[in-house]
Amino acid sequence: MIFRHFLRDDDLTAEEQALVLQRARELKAAPFSRRPLDGPQTVAVVFDKPTLRTQVSFAGAITGLGGYPLVVDGNLAQIGTRESVADTARVLGPQSAAIVWRTYGQDRIEEMAAHAGVPVVNALTDDFHPCQILADLLTITEHKGAPAGLTVSYVGDGANNMAHSYLLGCALAGMHIRIGTPASHQPRADILARAIEIADDQGGSVLMTEDPAAAVEGADVVITDTWVSMGMEAEKGERQGAASPFAPFAVTQDLMARADDGAIFLHCLPAYRGLEVEAAVIDGPQSVVWDEAENRLHAQKALLSFLLEGAEGD
Repeated sequence: MIFRHFLRDDDLTAEEQALVLQRARELKAAPFSRRPLDGPQTVAVVFDKPTLRTQVSFAGAITGLGGYPLVVDGNLAQIGTRESVADTARVLGPQSAAIVWRTYGQDRIEEMAAHAGVPVVNALTDDFHPCQILADLLTITEHKGAPAGLTVSYVGDGANNMAHSYLLGCALAGMHIRIGTPASHQPRADILARAIEIADDQGGSVLMTEDPAAAVEGADVVITDTWVSMGMEAEKGERQGAASPFAPFAVTQDLMARADDGAIFLHCLPAYRGLEVEAAVIDGPQSVVWDEAENRLHAQKALLSFLLEGAEGD
C-alpha cells in the first residue's frame, strides 16, 4: 500500500493544496463532519522541540476526526540516540494510523517516513514548517479572498524554516512571494530554485531583496518570525543585539504603512514585541495572528483527513 506523507510544502500539488484548504473551511464550519479516525484510532504525536500551538491544534484535530492523540516526549524516548529513527518508526507505525513529528533535521523525518508504513506529517523541522503555511493560507483566504495573485511579504530571517515554507507554499498557491532579508541570511539555493519553478507554473512570482521597504511596498500580507528560531539560542546575542542584521527588518508601524491599506499581519508565534515586531502592529487592527493560531486546528484536521481519506467526498 502506498502512503502519502507531508514532509515539505511541495509534497502537495497546487490542486491538492487547494483541496486541503477548501476542506479546512468546511471542517471549520462543520467540525465533526469527517471521522476517518473513528474507533478511536491512535495518531502518534511526537515532540522533540518545545510546543504550544502544535500540540494543542494536533490534539484537537485528531480528537475531532474521531481519533486519540498519543503524545510522545521525543526527548524522553531519545529517538536517534537510545533507539534509531528507523526502529522507532517500526514501533510506532503498526500502532498508529499516522505519525506527526516535530523534530530537528529533515533527514530524521524522512527516515521516519521511509520505515513507518503510515502517513507521516512534518510538524516542524529545521528546514520546513509546512503545517503552519496551510494555516496561514487559510487565514489569508478568510480575510483577503483566494490567495492566487496576492502579494505576500516575509521579512526577517530568510534562511529559516518559515522562509523556506513560505517560498514553497505561497508559490503553490499562485501568490507573489517577496522575501526581505539580509544578504547574510538568504534561503537555501535549492529551495529558492524550486519555489521559482513552482511560481512560474502557478502564475506567481518570487522576489528576493535586502531592502525591507521594497519587500513590503503595496503588499497584501506582511509576515515575520522570531529572529532566534529553536536550535539557534547560542546565536541569540548577535541575532537580537544592537548590531543585529535583522534590525532593519523589524515590522514597525512605519514599515507596515508601506503595505496596502488593507494589508493583514501574520506571525506564527511566539512573538517578541519590540524585536521582530512592534506591539502596536501585532496587537493592532491589521493583525490576524489569533485567527492564524486557531486555524492550525482546522488546517491540520483537513490535512490529516486528506492523507487518510484522499479526495473522497469532494
